[in-house]
Amino acid sequence: MSRKKNNTGANSIYRCCLLVAFILAGTMHSFAQNSDSSVVDKESKSQARVTGLRYITVHVLELEKSLKLYREILGFQLSEAEVLHGPGLEGMLVMKLKSNDLKIGLSVTAPEFLHTIGPVGNTNHNHFMLKVNDIGPIGDKLKEEGYKLENENYARDKYTFFEGPNGEIIGLSSWD
Repeated sequence: MSRKKNNTGANSIYRCCLLVAFILAGTMHSFAQNSDSSVVDKESKSQARVTGLRYITVHVLELEKSLKLYREILGFQLSEAEVLHGPGLEGMLVMKLKSNDLKIGLSVTAPEFLHTIGPVGNTNHNHFMLKVNDIGPIGDKLKEEGYKLENENYARDKYTFFEGPNGEIIGLSSWD
């Protein structure tokens, strides 16, 4: 019987030591992750990446209903409006609405210019513009992956558009 007690005591000490080893290993693993995460944070700050949403543009088919929704119901304010000119853009009116830091563009094409609307992928269709910290490396990577960029001078002009894998039109901008 005394042998059993000694064995049980040894087992308790063994279990205790094992538990302490697991706790220490977990603590060291957690510390290593925290140390690594600061390195990852520093790296991600220097890497080209999306930093926010610049704006969304919606091609409007029913102007009165759209204005009622965005202004009267959702509370957006009209900040500016401009008529665009250029191939595929002629006769297009863009009304820019703001709510706090969110911008939405409502684009309307005059009926006499509907035939000038370019193919899907042209910027006068529905799209969203992402804010990026460095467009050059991102544009280069997109081209490497086979995406066709609308603006080949994206690094100089600080913007481009491309079609995503689901047909969505995505804009990238590194404007200040």
